[in-house]
Amino acid sequence: MYPTVRLRRNRKAEWLRELVAETTISPTNLILPIFVIEGKNQQQEIKTMPGVYRYSIDKVIVTAKKAAKAGIKAIAIFPCIEQELKSDDADEAYNLDNLLCRTIRSLKNAGIDIGIICDIALDPYTTHGHDGIVGDDGDVDNDKTVEALSNQALVLAKAGADIVAPSDMMDGRIAAIREGLDDEGFINVNILAYAAKYASSFYSPFRDAVGSSKGSYLSKATYQMDIRNVKEAMREIEQDLMEGADMVMIKPGMPFLDVIHAAATNFESSVFAYQVSGEYAMLKFAALAGAINWQESMMESLIAFRRAGASAIFSYAALEFAEILAQR
Repeated sequence: MYPTVRLRRNRKAEWLRELVAETTISPTNLILPIFVIEGKNQQQEIKTMPGVYRYSIDKVIVTAKKAAKAGIKAIAIFPCIEQELKSDDADEAYNLDNLLCRTIRSLKNAGIDIGIICDIALDPYTTHGHDGIVGDDGDVDNDKTVEALSNQALVLAKAGADIVAPSDMMDGRIAAIREGLDDEGFINVNILAYAAKYASSFYSPFRDAVGSSKGSYLSKATYQMDIRNVKEAMREIEQDLMEGADMVMIKPGMPFLDVIHAAATNFESSVFAYQVSGEYAMLKFAALAGAINWQESMMESLIAFRRAGASAIFSYAALEFAEILAQR
């Protein structure tokens, strides 16, 4: 009796749909970004990212404990430093007692069983908001920036960072950072390379969160990738892996699912995705307006990253959804 093949049979019940699901997600696939500020008992909501906060160090520790309890295996810490500490050369990034270093040490002293990832880029520390040192020509100087990034990575490794994550997109920075870490005995500090970071309009809320926004669009097109290119992304990934990266990141996530898939298909390396601030804000504001269901749409987007080939996902909703997944 027609039809012999009925694909709907495997969809007839929830338990059966679970048995045949091709893609799964668990709290271990999620990484929680956390913004840190000075002070004590501080919690500042970020207006462009409803439900996301800047925390003082004591509250970062509380949040990290919740994340570990929910099954999340790593957090990523981003500092929002005082304006008077910023400079053209990002001197505060190399201060062994800066906000980020103190946060790392406090987390380690708290004995939380969770990995600590730290961004390697200068934009939170520069007056101009660029990810590196600006030269006389007005563009970011690649080689001076690589030297600065190597110093920053070493400072964070000394503080206790488990993974350093260069997000600057300078040429040659992975090799320089790896050499600098190894020379100082930090051979077991991992490098997560933001190997394909695109010059995207989806970063704006993040720049508000870390205080690197200049009030108008800041072009980083001379060092971040052109959104039209995929083959170039594969070259960037290949280069970073050859230079010593342990894992690679695609950023943003949802607009570049094809790049995530291509990376996961072409390279025998763990590929991470970053559901960036603009992606989070889009879904959150749409949900607050009643246009979509928050929980269902966020879950769908996280599954999409996994389906594309991402082994781990940075998401500002990570803690909330880890707790939901744990309950299931």
